[in-house]
Amino acid sequence: MAASAEAINKLENSGKPGKGGLHAVVRRPILDLKSRVHAFKLLFRGESEPDEQDSRTMLDTAAILKLENLTEFKKLTGKLMAFVSCPWPALSEELAKTLPPALTVLEIAPVPELSPEAIAACERQKAQGFRFALDDCFSQPVAEPLWQLADYVKVDIGRSSLEERTDLFERLRGKPMVMLAKNVETKKEYLQAKEEGFTLFEGYYFCQVVAKRNSRPPANQLLRIQILEALQHQPLELKMLSQLVKRDAPLAFQLLRLVNSPLYAMRQTVKSIEGALLAVGDDAFRRLATMAIAREFNGDQPAELLSIALMRARFCEVAGAQLGLDTFGQYLLGLLSLLPAMQGQSMAEVVPSLPLSPEIREALLGTANRERALLGWLEHFECNDWDWCDAAAAADGLNQSELAKVYRDAIAWTEAGMSATE
Repeated sequence: MAASAEAINKLENSGKPGKGGLHAVVRRPILDLKSRVHAFKLLFRGESEPDEQDSRTMLDTAAILKLENLTEFKKLTGKLMAFVSCPWPALSEELAKTLPPALTVLEIAPVPELSPEAIAACERQKAQGFRFALDDCFSQPVAEPLWQLADYVKVDIGRSSLEERTDLFERLRGKPMVMLAKNVETKKEYLQAKEEGFTLFEGYYFCQVVAKRNSRPPANQLLRIQILEALQHQPLELKMLSQLVKRDAPLAFQLLRLVNSPLYAMRQTVKSIEGALLAVGDDAFRRLATMAIAREFNGDQPAELLSIALMRARFCEVAGAQLGLDTFGQYLLGLLSLLPAMQGQSMAEVVPSLPLSPEIREALLGTANRERALLGWLEHFECNDWDWCDAAAAADGLNQSELAKVYRDAIAWTEAGMSATE
Protein backbone atom coordinates (compact mmCIF):
# COMPACT_ATOMS: atom_id res chain seq x y z
CA MET A 1 0.00 0.00 0.00
CA ALA A 2 1.51 3.32 -1.04
CA ALA A 3 1.50 6.27 1.30
CA SER A 4 -1.13 8.87 0.54
CA ALA A 5 -0.07 12.31 -0.69
CA GLU A 6 -1.90 13.83 2.29
CA ALA A 7 0.10 11.71 4.76
CA ILE A 8 3.41 12.57 3.11
CA ASN A 9 2.55 16.27 3.06
CA LYS A 10 1.71 16.09 6.76
CA LEU A 11 5.16 14.73 7.53
CA GLU A 12 6.90 17.16 5.20
CA ASN A 13 5.11 20.15 6.69
CA SER A 14 6.08 19.16 10.24
CA GLY A 15 9.73 19.91 9.50
CA LYS A 16 12.39 19.63 6.84
CA PRO A 17 13.41 16.10 5.91
CA GLY A 18 17.10 16.92 5.78
CA LYS A 19 19.61 18.14 8.36
CA GLY A 20 18.11 21.45 9.37
CA GLY A 21 17.05 21.54 13.00
CA LEU A 22 17.53 17.81 13.49
CA HIS A 23 18.53 16.69 16.97
CA ALA A 24 18.67 12.93 17.42
CA VAL A 25 20.16 10.28 19.66
CA VAL A 26 20.88 6.65 18.79
CA ARG A 27 21.68 3.95 21.30
CA ARG A 28 24.16 1.14 20.72
CA PRO A 29 24.27 -1.89 23.05
CA ILE A 30 27.25 -2.88 25.18
CA LEU A 31 27.01 -6.52 26.27
CA ASP A 32 28.92 -8.50 28.90
CA LEU A 33 30.34 -12.02 28.79
CA LYS A 34 26.90 -13.49 29.55
CA SER A 35 25.27 -11.57 26.66
CA ARG A 36 23.47 -9.24 29.07
CA VAL A 37 23.29 -5.52 28.34
CA HIS A 38 25.75 -3.71 30.61
CA ALA A 39 25.15 -0.22 29.21
CA PHE A 40 24.34 1.66 26.02
CA LYS A 41 26.52 3.95 23.94
CA LEU A 42 24.55 7.09 23.06
CA LEU A 43 25.40 8.73 19.75
CA PHE A 44 24.22 12.30 19.32
CA ARG A 45 23.46 14.22 16.20
CA GLY A 46 22.85 17.95 16.15
CA GLU A 47 22.98 20.76 13.65
CA SER A 48 26.79 20.65 13.38
CA GLU A 49 28.51 18.11 11.17
CA PRO A 50 28.97 14.81 13.07
CA ASP A 51 32.65 14.46 12.11
CA GLU A 52 33.49 17.86 13.59
CA GLN A 53 32.92 16.49 17.11
CA ASP A 54 31.68 19.90 18.15
CA SER A 55 31.11 19.81 21.91
CA ARG A 56 27.86 21.71 21.39
CA THR A 57 26.38 18.78 19.43
CA MET A 58 26.28 16.56 22.48
CA LEU A 59 25.43 19.24 25.04
CA ASP A 60 22.74 20.96 22.98
CA THR A 61 21.10 17.73 21.82
CA ALA A 62 21.07 16.32 25.35
CA ALA A 63 19.53 19.55 26.61
CA ILE A 64 16.88 19.67 23.86
CA LEU A 65 15.92 16.04 24.57
CA LYS A 66 15.83 16.89 28.31
CA LEU A 67 18.15 14.04 29.25
CA GLU A 68 18.95 15.72 32.55
CA ASN A 69 15.52 14.43 33.57
CA LEU A 70 16.00 10.87 34.85
CA THR A 71 12.63 9.82 33.45
CA GLU A 72 13.59 10.94 29.93
CA PHE A 73 17.09 9.49 30.27
CA LYS A 74 15.81 6.09 31.39
CA LYS A 75 13.45 5.95 28.43
CA LEU A 76 16.62 5.50 26.36
CA THR A 77 18.61 3.29 28.70
CA GLY A 78 16.21 1.62 31.11
CA LYS A 79 18.04 1.64 34.42
CA LEU A 80 21.44 1.18 32.80
CA MET A 81 24.39 3.50 32.26
CA ALA A 82 25.12 5.40 29.08
CA PHE A 83 28.51 5.93 27.47
CA VAL A 84 28.81 9.36 25.83
CA SER A 85 31.69 10.67 23.71
CA CYS A 86 32.85 13.86 25.39
CA PRO A 87 35.16 16.23 23.47
CA TRP A 88 37.54 18.03 25.80
CA PRO A 89 35.80 21.44 25.41
CA ALA A 90 32.61 19.86 26.77
CA LEU A 91 34.19 19.04 30.14
CA SER A 92 32.46 21.83 32.00
CA GLU A 93 30.00 22.38 34.80
CA GLU A 94 27.28 22.33 32.14
CA LEU A 95 27.62 18.55 31.83
CA ALA A 96 25.92 17.85 35.14
CA LYS A 97 22.99 20.01 34.03
CA THR A 98 22.43 18.05 30.82
CA LEU A 99 23.26 14.43 31.77
CA PRO A 100 22.73 12.55 35.05
CA PRO A 101 26.24 11.99 36.51
CA ALA A 102 25.44 8.73 38.30
CA LEU A 103 24.36 7.03 35.05
CA THR A 104 26.82 8.57 32.58
CA VAL A 105 30.25 7.36 31.48
CA LEU A 106 32.22 10.10 29.71
CA GLU A 107 34.45 8.86 26.91
CA ILE A 108 37.61 10.93 26.52
CA ALA A 109 40.53 10.51 24.15
CA PRO A 110 44.20 11.36 24.83
CA VAL A 111 45.45 14.71 23.52
CA PRO A 112 49.03 15.74 22.64
CA GLU A 113 49.28 18.07 25.62
CA LEU A 114 47.14 17.70 28.70
CA SER A 115 46.94 20.93 30.66
CA PRO A 116 46.50 21.12 34.45
CA GLU A 117 43.15 22.80 33.76
CA ALA A 118 41.98 19.78 31.74
CA ILE A 119 43.00 17.38 34.48
CA ALA A 120 41.21 19.55 37.05
CA ALA A 121 38.06 19.52 34.88
CA CYS A 122 38.13 15.72 34.80
CA GLU A 123 38.59 15.54 38.54
CA ARG A 124 35.59 17.83 39.06
CA GLN A 125 33.40 15.63 36.84
CA LYS A 126 34.60 12.57 38.72
CA ALA A 127 33.70 14.18 42.02
CA GLN A 128 30.20 14.91 40.68
CA GLY A 129 29.67 11.21 40.02
CA PHE A 130 30.60 10.76 36.35
CA ARG A 131 32.66 7.73 35.35
CA PHE A 132 35.32 7.89 32.63
CA ALA A 133 36.22 5.67 29.71
CA LEU A 134 39.56 6.20 28.02
CA ASP A 135 39.12 5.81 24.26
CA ASP A 136 41.52 5.69 21.32
CA CYS A 137 44.51 5.20 23.62
CA PHE A 138 46.86 4.20 20.78
CA SER A 139 46.77 7.52 18.90
CA GLN A 140 48.52 9.61 21.57
CA PRO A 141 50.62 8.90 24.68
CA VAL A 142 48.29 8.65 27.67
CA ALA A 143 49.11 10.91 30.59
CA GLU A 144 49.27 9.08 33.92
CA PRO A 145 46.44 11.16 35.48
CA LEU A 146 44.07 9.80 32.82
CA TRP A 147 44.94 6.22 33.72
CA GLN A 148 44.16 7.08 37.33
CA LEU A 149 40.75 8.54 36.40
CA ALA A 150 39.64 5.83 33.95
CA ASP A 151 36.99 3.28 34.95
CA TYR A 152 36.93 1.72 31.47
CA VAL A 153 39.37 1.44 28.57
CA LYS A 154 37.82 1.21 25.09
CA VAL A 155 39.65 -0.39 22.18
CA ASP A 156 38.57 -0.50 18.54
CA ILE A 157 39.05 -4.17 17.70
CA GLY A 158 39.21 -3.46 13.97
CA ARG A 159 41.64 -0.52 14.04
CA SER A 160 44.24 -1.88 16.43
CA SER A 161 46.74 -4.67 16.06
CA LEU A 162 47.02 -7.76 18.22
CA GLU A 163 50.45 -6.56 19.31
CA GLU A 164 49.07 -3.18 20.43
CA ARG A 165 46.27 -4.82 22.38
CA THR A 166 48.61 -7.35 24.00
CA ASP A 167 50.96 -4.57 25.11
CA LEU A 168 48.01 -2.60 26.52
CA PHE A 169 46.74 -5.54 28.55
CA GLU A 170 50.24 -6.08 29.91
CA ARG A 171 50.55 -2.43 30.91
CA LEU A 172 47.20 -2.44 32.66
CA ARG A 173 47.66 -5.76 34.43
CA GLY A 174 46.44 -5.44 38.02
CA LYS A 175 44.69 -2.11 37.45
CA PRO A 176 40.93 -1.90 38.10
CA MET A 177 39.82 -0.65 34.65
CA VAL A 178 37.25 -2.69 32.71
CA MET A 179 38.35 -3.55 29.17
CA LEU A 180 35.75 -2.83 26.48
CA ALA A 181 36.04 -3.83 22.82
CA LYS A 182 34.12 -1.50 20.50
CA ASN A 183 32.91 -1.87 16.91
CA VAL A 184 32.48 -5.61 17.40
CA GLU A 185 30.27 -6.46 14.43
CA THR A 186 30.93 -10.16 13.76
CA LYS A 187 30.95 -13.34 15.81
CA LYS A 188 34.60 -13.82 14.83
CA GLU A 189 35.54 -10.42 16.25
CA TYR A 190 33.61 -11.17 19.44
CA LEU A 191 35.37 -14.49 19.98
CA GLN A 192 38.77 -12.89 19.31
CA ALA A 193 38.10 -10.07 21.78
CA LYS A 194 36.81 -12.50 24.38
CA GLU A 195 39.90 -14.69 24.02
CA GLU A 196 42.16 -11.67 24.48
CA GLY A 197 40.52 -10.80 27.80
CA PHE A 198 37.92 -8.14 26.99
CA THR A 199 34.83 -8.41 29.19
CA LEU A 200 32.50 -5.87 27.50
CA PHE A 201 31.59 -5.70 23.82
CA GLU A 202 30.03 -2.78 21.94
CA GLY A 203 28.45 -3.58 18.62
CA TYR A 204 25.86 -5.66 16.76
CA TYR A 205 27.80 -8.93 16.49
CA PHE A 206 24.84 -10.79 18.03
CA CYS A 207 22.62 -9.69 15.14
CA GLN A 208 24.83 -11.55 12.67
CA VAL A 209 23.34 -14.70 11.16
CA VAL A 210 25.32 -17.71 12.36
CA ALA A 211 24.17 -20.93 10.72
CA LYS A 212 23.19 -23.62 13.19
CA ARG A 213 24.58 -27.02 12.32
CA ASN A 214 22.10 -29.87 12.03
CA SER A 215 19.36 -27.60 13.33
CA ARG A 216 15.75 -28.51 12.83
CA PRO A 217 12.84 -26.12 13.12
CA PRO A 218 10.95 -26.50 16.42
CA ALA A 219 8.04 -28.90 16.24
CA ASN A 220 5.58 -26.05 16.75
CA GLN A 221 7.15 -23.77 14.11
CA LEU A 222 4.41 -24.53 11.58
CA LEU A 223 1.76 -23.87 14.22
CA ARG A 224 3.24 -20.44 14.98
CA ILE A 225 3.25 -19.61 11.29
CA GLN A 226 -0.43 -20.55 11.19
CA ILE A 227 -1.04 -18.22 14.15
CA LEU A 228 0.78 -15.39 12.35
CA GLU A 229 -1.49 -15.96 9.37
CA ALA A 230 -4.61 -15.96 11.57
CA LEU A 231 -3.52 -12.70 13.20
CA GLN A 232 -3.81 -10.96 9.82
CA HIS A 233 -7.55 -11.63 9.49
CA GLN A 234 -9.84 -8.61 9.75
CA PRO A 235 -11.49 -8.90 12.23
CA LEU A 236 -9.80 -11.65 14.24
CA GLU A 237 -11.64 -14.96 14.34
CA LEU A 238 -11.79 -15.51 18.08
CA LYS A 239 -12.61 -19.21 18.17
CA MET A 240 -10.11 -20.33 15.53
CA LEU A 241 -7.28 -18.17 16.90
CA SER A 242 -7.88 -19.28 20.48
CA GLN A 243 -7.73 -22.94 19.48
CA LEU A 244 -4.45 -22.41 17.63
CA VAL A 245 -2.80 -20.60 20.54
CA LYS A 246 -3.99 -23.20 23.07
CA ARG A 247 -2.16 -25.89 21.10
CA ASP A 248 1.14 -24.06 21.75
CA ALA A 249 1.60 -24.18 25.53
CA PRO A 250 4.81 -22.06 25.71
CA LEU A 251 3.24 -19.41 23.49
CA ALA A 252 0.00 -19.38 25.48
CA PHE A 253 2.00 -18.95 28.69
CA GLN A 254 4.00 -16.05 27.23
CA LEU A 255 0.84 -14.35 25.93
CA LEU A 256 -1.03 -14.58 29.25
CA ARG A 257 2.10 -13.39 31.07
CA LEU A 258 2.25 -10.34 28.82
CA VAL A 259 -1.43 -9.44 29.06
CA ASN A 260 -1.25 -9.65 32.88
CA SER A 261 1.93 -7.57 33.10
CA PRO A 262 1.96 -3.92 34.27
CA LEU A 263 2.13 -2.97 30.59
CA TYR A 264 -1.65 -3.50 30.32
CA ALA A 265 -2.66 -2.91 33.97
CA MET A 266 -5.61 -5.30 34.00
CA ARG A 267 -7.94 -4.92 36.98
CA GLN A 268 -8.48 -8.67 37.15
CA THR A 269 -6.19 -11.53 36.18
CA VAL A 270 -6.85 -12.76 32.64
CA LYS A 271 -6.84 -16.57 32.65
CA SER A 272 -7.81 -17.53 29.11
CA ILE A 273 -6.76 -16.73 25.56
CA GLU A 274 -10.34 -15.74 24.74
CA GLY A 275 -10.36 -13.43 27.76
CA ALA A 276 -7.08 -11.85 26.66
CA LEU A 277 -8.46 -11.08 23.20
CA LEU A 278 -11.67 -9.62 24.55
CA ALA A 279 -9.84 -7.60 27.22
CA VAL A 280 -7.37 -5.80 24.97
CA GLY A 281 -9.05 -5.80 21.54
CA ASP A 282 -7.86 -6.98 18.14
CA ASP A 283 -4.99 -4.56 17.53
CA ALA A 284 -3.40 -4.92 20.96
CA PHE A 285 -3.87 -8.70 20.83
CA ARG A 286 -2.00 -8.83 17.51
CA ARG A 287 0.95 -7.03 19.11
CA LEU A 288 0.82 -9.25 22.20
CA ALA A 289 0.68 -12.46 20.20
CA THR A 290 3.48 -11.48 17.83
CA MET A 291 5.59 -10.34 20.80
CA ALA A 292 5.05 -13.74 22.42
CA ILE A 293 5.92 -15.52 19.16
CA ALA A 294 9.07 -13.44 18.82
CA ARG A 295 10.13 -14.42 22.35
CA GLU A 296 9.79 -18.07 21.39
CA PHE A 297 11.62 -17.55 18.08
CA ASN A 298 14.49 -15.85 19.95
CA GLY A 299 15.09 -18.89 22.11
CA ASP A 300 18.48 -18.76 23.84
CA GLN A 301 19.78 -15.82 21.81
CA PRO A 302 20.67 -12.57 23.68
CA ALA A 303 17.61 -10.77 25.00
CA GLU A 304 18.85 -7.58 23.31
CA LEU A 305 18.21 -9.22 19.93
CA LEU A 306 14.53 -9.53 20.83
CA SER A 307 14.54 -5.99 22.23
CA ILE A 308 15.82 -4.54 18.95
CA ALA A 309 13.27 -6.56 16.96
CA LEU A 310 10.42 -5.27 19.14
CA MET A 311 11.70 -1.70 18.91
CA ARG A 312 11.83 -1.98 15.11
CA ALA A 313 8.31 -3.41 15.07
CA ARG A 314 6.93 -0.54 17.14
CA PHE A 315 8.83 2.07 15.14
CA CYS A 316 7.59 0.75 11.79
CA GLU A 317 4.03 0.44 13.09
CA VAL A 318 3.80 4.01 14.43
CA ALA A 319 5.73 5.69 11.61
CA GLY A 320 3.86 3.56 9.08
CA ALA A 321 0.54 4.86 10.37
CA GLN A 322 1.73 8.42 9.72
CA LEU A 323 2.54 7.45 6.14
CA GLY A 324 -0.73 5.61 5.51
CA LEU A 325 0.95 2.18 5.33
CA ASP A 326 -0.60 -1.04 6.62
CA THR A 327 0.36 -0.84 10.30
CA PHE A 328 0.32 -4.54 11.15
CA GLY A 329 2.28 -5.32 8.01
CA GLN A 330 4.86 -2.75 9.11
CA TYR A 331 4.87 -4.20 12.62
CA LEU A 332 5.58 -7.67 11.24
CA LEU A 333 8.27 -6.29 8.93
CA GLY A 334 10.17 -4.76 11.83
CA LEU A 335 9.65 -7.74 14.11
CA LEU A 336 10.77 -10.32 11.57
CA SER A 337 13.73 -8.32 10.27
CA LEU A 338 16.00 -10.08 12.79
CA LEU A 339 14.42 -13.53 12.49
CA PRO A 340 17.48 -14.90 10.61
CA ALA A 341 19.74 -14.06 13.58
CA MET A 342 17.23 -15.66 15.95
CA GLN A 343 16.85 -18.82 13.86
CA GLY A 344 20.35 -19.21 12.42
CA GLN A 345 19.08 -19.16 8.83
CA SER A 346 19.35 -16.67 6.01
CA MET A 347 16.40 -14.45 5.14
CA ALA A 348 16.07 -16.30 1.83
CA GLU A 349 15.56 -19.53 3.80
CA VAL A 350 13.18 -18.01 6.34
CA VAL A 351 10.86 -15.87 4.21
CA PRO A 352 9.18 -18.47 1.95
CA SER A 353 7.44 -20.10 4.92
CA LEU A 354 6.07 -16.85 6.34
CA PRO A 355 2.42 -15.89 5.66
CA LEU A 356 3.10 -12.35 4.47
CA SER A 357 1.95 -10.10 1.66
CA PRO A 358 4.20 -10.09 -1.42
CA GLU A 359 5.27 -6.50 -0.65
CA ILE A 360 6.34 -7.29 2.94
CA ARG A 361 8.06 -10.48 1.80
CA GLU A 362 10.04 -8.53 -0.80
CA ALA A 363 10.87 -5.86 1.78
CA LEU A 364 12.31 -8.52 4.11
CA LEU A 365 14.44 -9.80 1.24
CA GLY A 366 15.89 -6.32 0.77
CA THR A 367 13.87 -4.98 -2.16
CA ALA A 368 13.81 -1.17 -1.98
CA ASN A 369 10.02 -0.84 -2.20
CA ARG A 370 7.75 1.63 -0.39
CA GLU A 371 7.07 -0.86 2.39
CA ARG A 372 10.78 -1.03 3.21
CA ALA A 373 11.40 2.73 3.33
CA LEU A 374 11.00 3.06 7.11
CA LEU A 375 12.89 -0.10 8.04
CA GLY A 376 15.73 0.83 5.69
CA TRP A 377 15.98 4.29 7.24
CA LEU A 378 15.96 2.80 10.74
CA GLU A 379 18.66 0.22 9.99
CA HIS A 380 21.02 2.97 8.83
CA PHE A 381 19.96 5.27 11.67
CA GLU A 382 20.91 2.54 14.17
CA CYS A 383 24.40 2.54 12.65
CA ASN A 384 24.54 6.37 12.67
CA ASP A 385 24.91 6.40 8.89
CA TRP A 386 23.64 9.97 8.72
CA ASP A 387 24.42 10.56 5.03
CA TRP A 388 22.36 7.55 3.97
CA CYS A 389 19.48 8.65 6.20
CA ASP A 390 19.58 12.17 4.75
CA ALA A 391 19.45 10.83 1.20
CA ALA A 392 16.63 8.39 2.00
CA ALA A 393 14.63 11.08 3.78
CA ALA A 394 14.91 13.40 0.80
CA ALA A 395 13.99 10.63 -1.66
CA ASP A 396 11.01 9.27 0.30
CA GLY A 397 9.65 12.50 1.78
CA LEU A 398 10.42 11.52 5.38
CA ASN A 399 10.75 13.95 8.23
CA GLN A 400 13.74 12.85 10.26
CA SER A 401 12.93 14.91 13.33
CA GLU A 402 9.59 13.13 13.57
CA LEU A 403 11.17 9.74 12.90
CA ALA A 404 13.81 10.38 15.58
CA LYS A 405 11.01 11.05 18.07
CA VAL A 406 9.18 7.87 17.02
CA TYR A 407 12.47 6.00 17.53
CA ARG A 408 12.83 7.31 21.10
CA ASP A 409 9.20 6.49 21.87
CA ALA A 410 9.64 2.98 20.42
CA ILE A 411 12.63 2.40 22.71
CA ALA A 412 10.60 3.52 25.74
CA TRP A 413 7.71 1.25 24.69
CA THR A 414 10.08 -1.69 24.30
CA GLU A 415 11.85 -1.04 27.60
CA ALA A 416 8.48 -1.00 29.37
CA GLY A 417 7.39 -4.23 27.69
CA MET A 418 10.64 -6.08 28.35
CA SER A 419 10.92 -5.00 31.99
CA ALA A 420 7.27 -5.75 32.69
CA THR A 421 7.80 -9.45 31.90
CA GLU A 422 11.28 -10.03 33.35
